[in-house]
Amino acid sequence: MKNKLYDIPSEDDKREKAVLVGLAPARPSADGTDTLDELEFLADTAGARVVGRVVQRHRRPDPSTFVGKGKLEELKSACERLSAELAIFDDELTPAQLRNLEEATGVRVIDRTELVLDIFALRAKTREAKIQVEKAQLEYLLPRLTRMWVHLSRLGGGIGTRGPGETQLEVDRRRVREKLSILKKKLESVDVEREIQRKKRSSVFSICIVGYTNVGKSTLFNLLTRASVFTEDKLFATLDATTRKVFFAGLGGAVITDTVGFIRKLPHSLVASFKATLREVLEADMLVHVADAAAPGAARQVTTVEAVLEELGAISTPTALVFNKTDLVKDDTVTFGLRAAYPGSILTSAVTGAGMDELKEALRSGFEAWLHSGRAASR
Repeated sequence: MKNKLYDIPSEDDKREKAVLVGLAPARPSADGTDTLDELEFLADTAGARVVGRVVQRHRRPDPSTFVGKGKLEELKSACERLSAELAIFDDELTPAQLRNLEEATGVRVIDRTELVLDIFALRAKTREAKIQVEKAQLEYLLPRLTRMWVHLSRLGGGIGTRGPGETQLEVDRRRVREKLSILKKKLESVDVEREIQRKKRSSVFSICIVGYTNVGKSTLFNLLTRASVFTEDKLFATLDATTRKVFFAGLGGAVITDTVGFIRKLPHSLVASFKATLREVLEADMLVHVADAAAPGAARQVTTVEAVLEELGAISTPTALVFNKTDLVKDDTVTFGLRAAYPGSILTSAVTGAGMDELKEALRSGFEAWLHSGRAASR
C-alpha cells in the first residue's frame, strides 16, 4: 500500500494526533485502504488528526496484541516518530489486547467501537439519544473496568491483603450495573411512548429514509418535507429519528422519517440501544435507501446497509434505491455503471435538485401500491 501523504498542520492545530491500525486479508490485492479511509473519517469527526497508518496483512488477529510482534514494533516506532498520542484500531479489541497494546506502545489505545461511541456521545442532543448512547457506552465499559483500575491492583498476595483497586473495582461494577438498570427502564418508557406515536399514525402510509452515514439523507429529507433537519459534512450529523408529514395529491397524507446513518461494523451495543429508533425502519411501509454516488465504495455502502436491514428484519420492505450526490460525479461512466448494476435505482443530487421528480414519483407509486394492496385497510 502506498503511504498516504498528510497535510502539514497549522501551528494552531491542537487536535490529538492518531495512528490508524487495520487488519487486511492475506490476499496481495487487498490493502485495507477502504476500511481505514472510513476510520479516518470517523477519527476526524471525533476531533483527531490522523498522522499515519499501520496495516497488518494477516487472516486473523493475534489474540494477545491484535497485531504481530513485528507490526507492534512498527506501530510503536510510528507513534514515536510522528509524536502520536493515540492509536485507533479498526476492530473491537478485548480488554487484554487493550492493556497489552498500551503497555507496549506507550500511547493511549482505543478501538473502532469506542471511537463510534465517542462520536455518538458528541452528537447526542435529545434526552432519548443521550440515554441510548450512555447505555451503549456503559455496556462497552463494564468488561473493561479491570483495565482502568490496573494501577490500583491488589497490594499483597494473601488473605486480608485486598488492595483498594479491587475494592473500588467491585464498587464501580455495581454502580455501572445499577446505572444500566435505570437506563434500560428509561428506554423501555421511551419505547412505550414511540409505540403510542406509531399507533396514532398507523393508518398513514409511512416512508423511512435509511442509508450509509453522510450520504445526504437529511438533505433529501429536507427537500421532500421542507423541514430544517441539521445537516453537516460529518459522520452521524444527526442521531434522532425525525418524522414529518407530506401530502400526495389525489392520494392523501403520508409521513416520512429520517433515521440515523449506518456504517460498516456498526457496534451491536448501539444497534441494541437504538432499538426504539430503528423500529421506525422495521415498521415502515416503504424505505428510501440512500447511497453516495460519488463514493468509491458505493457498492459496499449498499451491501452494508442491506446487511443492517436484514439484521433488523426489514430487508423485504419495498425499497427505492437512491444514489445521491451525483453533482460530485465527474465521470459519466460512473453513473452509467450504477444504473447498469442497480436497475431501477434513482440518481439524485440534493444540492442541485436533479432526480427529485423521479424520486417523488417513486414514492407516489409506492403509496399507490400500498393503498391497492390492502395493507392500508388491514390497519
